[in-house]
Amino acid sequence: MTAPTIDRARPYMAALADQLTAAGATRSRRWDDAFSSVPRHLFVPRWYEQETTERGIAVWRERQAITDADLTAVYRDQTLVTALDPATAEQVDDTAWTGIPTSSSTLPSLMAGMLEDLAVEDGMRVLEIGTGTGYNAALLSCRLGEHLVYSVDVDPALVETARQRLAEAGHVPQLAVGDGSHGHPAECTFDRIIATCSVPALPAAWLGQSGPGTVVLTDVDLGVEGGLVRLTVDNQGRALGRFTGTSGRFMAARTDAAGYAPPQRTERAPAVETRRTTVTAADLRANYPFRLLLAFHLPGAQLVYHVDDAGTMALQLQRADGSWARAPLTADGPATVTYGGDPGLWREVEAAWRWWTHAGRPAQDQFAYVLEADGRVHVRHIPDGARWDLPARA
Repeated sequence: MTAPTIDRARPYMAALADQLTAAGATRSRRWDDAFSSVPRHLFVPRWYEQETTERGIAVWRERQAITDADLTAVYRDQTLVTALDPATAEQVDDTAWTGIPTSSSTLPSLMAGMLEDLAVEDGMRVLEIGTGTGYNAALLSCRLGEHLVYSVDVDPALVETARQRLAEAGHVPQLAVGDGSHGHPAECTFDRIIATCSVPALPAAWLGQSGPGTVVLTDVDLGVEGGLVRLTVDNQGRALGRFTGTSGRFMAARTDAAGYAPPQRTERAPAVETRRTTVTAADLRANYPFRLLLAFHLPGAQLVYHVDDAGTMALQLQRADGSWARAPLTADGPATVTYGGDPGLWREVEAAWRWWTHAGRPAQDQFAYVLEADGRVHVRHIPDGARWDLPARA
């Protein structure tokens, strides 16, 4: 079967645009028109959906945009994984692989919310970090005109494929291959910068291609949690703003087109004690703003799932020094935490929970993010000014 034409896909494109408007993701006619005009299936002709085989193996099953059912899936409000890390991908049958995703077509409602938050105006020049499939560059080109859209990606194959698909859709923005943390090779400044990958802090090169009034929208990864920040560059070279009401996370920025470097494994301290706690794993899972606050308290720490020899699943907070604290996901009996190494690690969780509860459980958009010109970073609670210093940008 052949790929569907754009005309055949128009009802699906219109349905997606209507869905995004009804959900409040798009709030203006210009972005509604863009989503109803740009054919997502052209940029995502094949993708991977996760499933579990009869042997209990989690795999990525390849799908292609051919049938009406496939078109319905492409134009559903969901993230579509489009590439797997070749270093971890292993084919298990004709259309399924194991592996770690390295590229995706972002959840349309998240992309729409970010584009609205970007607050572009006619005539603005925009830099996109992370070309990926090219779908977002097409949306920006539809809204602003291709001559004002610049995009960079570390993967040459992705860029070339995106270039071809953009041309097929009628757009020729300025695409480049390179490490997005170094900005775009074009010698110009941008009015808006949007990143569809996460970074630990804003790279200096992005500020170097900004001017007073430039807005930068990106996902900052703080360890335990992270989130989208919308920052405005001032005339002193600082980037000031806050976490946005639009919440979502992105894959980490890559410096290597082939994939991610293997994670460093730290030897964990032996278990010391199990005790009762006022904060459960369910509390952490259910409250994104609290996880973000916890990242302010414990910069560099990580929150991961842990399964013990008996098959019991827990949330584990861990630090690079080997300290860890683990809360079970089951709700049976009193809430407990088991820890190894520093006993103060989970006490930080309990202290942060008390602060958050006393402050009225503020949402993420009640926290400001400030990057000073010298690279120092801090966040603060806007209503009362409570402040947390984060590691300075490298």
